[in-house]
Parts: sequence; C-alpha cells; structure tokens
Amino acid sequence: MHNWSWQIENEEYLERTIQRCREKNILLPKFSQLKNPETIPQSIQNKLEKVGLEEINPLNLFRINWRNDSATGKIGGINYLEIPREITGIKARVVGLVGKFFPTGAHKVGATYGCLAPYMITGRFNPEYHKAVWPSTGNFCRGGVFNSRLLSVHGVAILPEEMSRERFDWLKNMGAEIYATYGCESNVKEIYDKCHELVAKSGEYLIFNQFEQFGNSVWHYEVTGGTIEELFNQIKKSNSRLSGYVSATGSAGTIGAGDYLREKFPHLKVAATEALQCPTLLMNGYGAHRIEGIGDKHIPWIHNVKNTDAVCAIDDEDPLRILRLFNEPEGKKWLREKGIGDETISKLPWLGISSISNILSSIKLAKYFEMNEDDIIFTIFTDSKEMYNSRLDEMNNEFGNYSVRQAEVDWTSCVKKQSVDYFRELNYNDKKRIHNLKYFTWVEQQGKTVEELNSQWYDENYWKERFSVAPEWDNLIEKFNQQVGLKID
Repeated sequence: MHNWSWQIENEEYLERTIQRCREKNILLPKFSQLKNPETIPQSIQNKLEKVGLEEINPLNLFRINWRNDSATGKIGGINYLEIPREITGIKARVVGLVGKFFPTGAHKVGATYGCLAPYMITGRFNPEYHKAVWPSTGNFCRGGVFNSRLLSVHGVAILPEEMSRERFDWLKNMGAEIYATYGCESNVKEIYDKCHELVAKSGEYLIFNQFEQFGNSVWHYEVTGGTIEELFNQIKKSNSRLSGYVSATGSAGTIGAGDYLREKFPHLKVAATEALQCPTLLMNGYGAHRIEGIGDKHIPWIHNVKNTDAVCAIDDEDPLRILRLFNEPEGKKWLREKGIGDETISKLPWLGISSISNILSSIKLAKYFEMNEDDIIFTIFTDSKEMYNSRLDEMNNEFGNYSVRQAEVDWTSCVKKQSVDYFRELNYNDKKRIHNLKYFTWVEQQGKTVEELNSQWYDENYWKERFSVAPEWDNLIEKFNQQVGLKID
C-alpha cells in the first residue's frame, strides 16, 4: 500500500487561505455536494438564484456540477442530450453530459477545482504570494483563471497560440497573465517548457498541472462518474445496458469517470479517442490537429491505461464539417427535412468540436462491438459552439456559404460512413505499450520516478487509493469551512 494521505503541509499558508476566504465570503463545496447538488444547503441554493452563471461570485463554486438550470438559476435536472438515431445512424443510444452550463461554459472548471481545493485545505497554496498557473490546451486555463478570480488570486494562463480567438479574448477580459506558446492543440511539451521557465524565474509561480494532478481525475471519478450512473438509472429501459463510455484522452481527467463506472458496470467498454492527425495511443504517432481541447503527443500521468478497453482516432476534418452542419441555417434545414425535431436542432449548438468528435467515436464503438437498441453509450459534450464561432467564420470564408446539398454530403461522409477504421480493441500488451510511453514524458522530462511508474502498472492498490481520496478531502473541506466561520444562512 502507498501512503497517499493528505496532511496539513504548511500551517501559515493554511491560515492565510482561511483568512482570504473569510474576507471574500468564500465557502468551499465538498466533492459529495458537487456529485449530489441537492445536498447543497438550501440557503446557498436560494442565493444562487440571484447569481449569474458567469458572475465573479464565490457562490458559483457550488455550480461546478452537471445540474445547473440556466433558466432559473436553481439546481435542476442533469444537463444531458441524447443524439437521435436519425443523426447517429446506429441502433445504440448515444447520450452526452452537457458542459455548456458550467461557469465558463465548459466542464473543465471542475478539473481546476479538483486540483485547487486540495492545495487550499492542506496549506500547499498561499493566496498572498503564489500565482496560480494553469497550463492548458484550452478550457482548463479558463476554468483555472475563473476560480482564481473568485479567490482574488493572480491567475496565469498558458496555452498554444493557435487555439481559438474566443479563448484568448475571454482570458484577456478576465485580466489573466497570458502566455501563448508555440503550436496548436497537440503541442503540450511547449506548455511544460513554459511552466519550467516561470518556476525558474520566480517561486511565486505555482503550477496546477492537470496532466499529472490527481485532483483532476478524482473530480471526474466522483462527480462525472456518479452523475452518469444517476442519469443511466433515470433514462434506462427494462433491457438497457450501460455498455460504453467514450472520452477524449486530453488531460485524462474526464476518462477517470470510466474507473468509477467500471466498478458499477463491470462489462463496460471504455474507449479513449484522439485525433487521427496525432494518433499517440493508436500508433505512437504525433502531429498537429484541429480538435481543440484533447491535447496529444503524450500520455498523461493520471491516465489509468489498464482501464481503457479501446482507442480510436477521428479525422479532424469530420467534426469541423459537422460543426457547420449543426449550426448553419441550411444545415438545420436539412436536418428538419431528415425528420429531426426542432427541439433537438435547437440544442445541437450545445456541442463544440471535441463534443462532436466524441459522438463520432461513440459511433465507431457501437459499430465495432455490434451494439443494439439495449446498449447506451455515454460521452461528454465538453463545451459548446460558442467557443468556436471564429472557426465557423473561417470555414465560411474558405469554402463559401453552406448549402443543403453540402449538409447531406457532410452527414453521409462524416457520420453515416463512419467506420471502424482507426479503431483498436486493446489487449494486455497494447495497454502496457501505451502505459510505457509515460516514461519518456514523465520520467525523462518531468521528474517522476520509475518506481512510481511501475506501481501504476503492477500495484492494484495504486489507483484505488487515488480515486478513493474524495471523502478524506471532504472532511478537510468541512473543517476548513468551520475555521472560515461564515454563517451558511
């Protein structure tokens, strides 16, 4: 067994964090409350109704869950969207949790809370001294900067220069210190290099690295995994099976929900998806791609590869073409002609580029394992088209106005004909091959040990310990809030 308990590291830092929260009227939500938001104290729920979803108000920490009702401001039902078979072309049901209704408009704010909260409650972070650095390929740094603002902490965003204009505009408006590193979505090493440069420059820079900090995957294990379990029980029919979970690898936080689901549904198939232009898991590949938000060219430290049953790669052209289909007027017209209801069509803008990629990967999974009407595949709709209006403009400028004919071509070629090419079911040695790739990033470059790398593979308790830490953190959060001393009512 590893000793992975969380003790108070610095009493002085802890007291300063408590004082900061007292001054700013900040209470920290427990992981169990974000998993089951109905347990949030009613007085806080009542106050949330008067707080805007994007407002810089510490109460929005309690909105880092999947059940925000954007119309009323209340805690509501689970935000999800089932993609009709008329769109997917498969028998299996495809259901995605919707990230649009988180503060910042993306689910990544959950990962940032999972990384930041444990540091706050154990005295690892000094809000009067440290600058919180959020290395990212997109939405993680947005969520981190948002949470930094809530705490009146200096937030630092690091992301590739080729990410969408909307991301940079938002960060600038939030007053973040921004570093645009070389390259695009798959240029993760350059982000790490900038982190090392900042830390060498000043001890003020404290790195919250989503690719190695288990708070990221613990949040998804507890909150995302628990929400999917609840949603399955809500929408299942008598013969339904929770058969698949599809997640882009990205930082490997979101795919951590698959570890939770495996415990509840042992026959589950967990599929990791990536861009065909950068097929790192599929064939040790590398390259640049345009599916923003699913960074590649390395295996995150927090990815439990043993729990991944399959990998698949999506041509980055496909989700971009479907983004147009779902959002351009002529595309919506074609969908209506195909029999898709207006209610569904009105919700398709809830899906950003990586969300559409997850749908296409779900189709591959269903076709490979020959799933039928009793099978439900769950996936994640991480953010919405609001993050990518500039990409739609770029495509219109390059290809001209969209047409009904083009909509039919795009659906037929990108969805209906989505095949099991570039899909691999993983055997034991396939998984170990992927796991071994961690060595080159984490041991050679980032200071991890071979001993821990081997423990991740051979020690069955390693992942259990890390994913079971949320109750311990909740106890510390409860004590922390008691010391802050704010009246809940």
